[in-house]
Amino acid sequence: MSRVTSEHRAASPDSTSRNVVARFWTWLPNSVDDKRVRVAVWLNVIFQAVLVGTGGAVRLTASGLGCPTWPKCTAESFITSPEMGIHGVIEFGNRTLFFVLQAIAIFVLLCVIKYRRDRKDLFVLALIPACSVLFQAGIGGLTVLSGLNPYVVGLHFVLSVVLVVLGALLVMRVYTTTGPRERVVPVWFARLAHVASFFVAVSVIIGILTTGSGPHAGDQGAARNDLPTEVMQHVHSWPAYVMLALTLVLFVAAWMRGITSPRVWLSWLVVVQGAQILVGVAQSRLGLPGVLVGSHMVLACVLAALMAAVLFFLKRPVADRTAQ
Repeated sequence: MSRVTSEHRAASPDSTSRNVVARFWTWLPNSVDDKRVRVAVWLNVIFQAVLVGTGGAVRLTASGLGCPTWPKCTAESFITSPEMGIHGVIEFGNRTLFFVLQAIAIFVLLCVIKYRRDRKDLFVLALIPACSVLFQAGIGGLTVLSGLNPYVVGLHFVLSVVLVVLGALLVMRVYTTTGPRERVVPVWFARLAHVASFFVAVSVIIGILTTGSGPHAGDQGAARNDLPTEVMQHVHSWPAYVMLALTLVLFVAAWMRGITSPRVWLSWLVVVQGAQILVGVAQSRLGLPGVLVGSHMVLACVLAALMAAVLFFLKRPVADRTAQ
């Protein structure tokens, strides 16, 4: 009788669940050198940027209220219906991508959780997106419930840019050793880089206000912020040109002074800033076509991530020097 009872307990649902959890825990990466960690962090930053692109598609196709309520798509259903047409499909697709991104963010967190004491930097950078994606969904819901208020929409985009930057920092942290870091560029160079990053932030914020005054409200009846669009376009260009000028100074100085650490990232930053300015000028001259506006949004996230990379490589781990 006791033998039967023992076998029954071994096959109980609680025991099976514990075995599954134990096997899953054993399967998780034990160190940052595991290839799954690198794949996970790259997927995180890529899908963060993709979400910006799909969010832009929602807005630029006037599908912002394709699902007129939140968290449900309609009053009766969580999914779109044929009667809602293409706008419902686009908005519902963007909402669905959130769940994909949330799954990736949680997997990234699980990929670093076993060695979180040794790499607290990775754990914090993984924890923030895992929690912030939910906050991003809440802001998205508020965007719908507020009737696409331009300031709420702008906040939604700001958070997206921040999550892309944090995702990029997580990737860079995965590829570098932990421990104290030391500056490897002249003081003036580091200060100028931080000033350039300030103008990147200013350019993004003014760009959001400019978009909020333009024709792409996300829905035909959505409110605008009533700022003069043509004036805002000029105001938006000023910090962008300052940003490019400062980046060019840094780029030239890096090559002429032998400053190697941030050189590659500065090269890419110059390319993306140049492309961003060209797209910005083109969209203003061509009447703000949706494709160019969407490209401008995605490029803004890439630009911010590259600026973060430049700042990151102003320093290097002390361990790298002592190991030489």
